Amino acid sequence: MRTVPARFVRDHTRVQRPSAVPEVRLHVADDVVALWEAMEAEGGAGEAPPFWAAAWPGGQALARHVLDRPATVAGQVVLDLGAGSGLVALAAARAGAARVVASDVDPYSRTAVAVNAGLNGVAGIEVVGDVLGGDPPEVDVVLAGDVCYDREMTERVLPFLDRARARGAEVYVGDPGRPYLPHARLVAVSTLDVPETEGPGVRRTTVWRLP
Repeated sequence: MRTVPARFVRDHTRVQRPSAVPEVRLHVADDVVALWEAMEAEGGAGEAPPFWAAAWPGGQALARHVLDRPATVAGQVVLDLGAGSGLVALAAARAGAARVVASDVDPYSRTAVAVNAGLNGVAGIEVVGDVLGGDPPEVDVVLAGDVCYDREMTERVLPFLDRARARGAEVYVGDPGRPYLPHARLVAVSTLDVPETEGPGVRRTTVWRLP
């Protein structure tokens, strides 16, 4: 599994507090194009944009939900699926999770999670790669922010979430109204207006539970 140096994340981002989750500090990108070019120069940009370098609305709503309702994760083993920056994993750890596993396919994300954990003085987050192809890990809660951003990803994620729920895990999804999420199958548990990650305005973002 490829490892990205921590200095890359620190050198090409700035520290910011997400608007909906000011308790947490994250390394984020001011200029995504410049960051992508730096990743290419580093020799490993790949085809995916640097999703790890932003605090997306679904993740912010999910992190806010967990921090405001710590009983959701307190004392539990938690999986942050598609961890990105690690915002949701950090929130779960701060809310009292017994153990947090942060999963992302992107090696830059995996480094960013570790760097952001150190920035916030949070220990005990286990960072792993892609888990979608197999059985869900032994966890009590799955938190998935902004994972249904296109049809292909949704077709990979939903069967995994169904398998996790069938094994007894509570499953929560944070999403700002993307059309790929099957809302009829879910139960809304909280909503939050989150400022747009790119440009002005706000996104009404919902935390859903898989019943």
